[in-house]
Amino acid sequence: MPLIEHEQFIKAPIELCFDLARNVDIHTQTTSQTKEKAVGGVTEGLLEEGDIVTWEAVHLGVKQRLTAKITQMEKPSQFVDIMVKGAFHSFEHTHLFIEKDGGTLMIDRFHYTSPFGPLGILADKLFLENYMRRFIASRAEALKEMAES
Repeated sequence: MPLIEHEQFIKAPIELCFDLARNVDIHTQTTSQTKEKAVGGVTEGLLEEGDIVTWEAVHLGVKQRLTAKITQMEKPSQFVDIMVKGAFHSFEHTHLFIEKDGGTLMIDRFHYTSPFGPLGILADKLFLENYMRRFIASRAEALKEMAES
């Protein structure tokens, strides 16, 4: 089960960073490169614990749908979403926010399991883990730009 960790320092208050990260409309803006949009469940505004959202996006040239549920939320320090349906066998994404040096340290921890057993493990090594690292880092950078502007 690969673990991707990404840290992003943002010169903005923790509450702002937390709310930007759980805002469906902002999520769509920060993932425009994959044409991501909410098509089911909560489709706008701030996600709360227990909410479910279905995302549609184009990843690796393939249009996909993924449904995630917010399983834990401690405002403004963390929230967790898990996949309930989608291309992965499973995933858990923990979003952490820590006040630091007059700003916020945003930490993404993304644990996932690819489908298809040994073939999925091979896909991880060949391309999927690097793709997911870049995707998470790109979104974090976009959130930083929004929060700091």
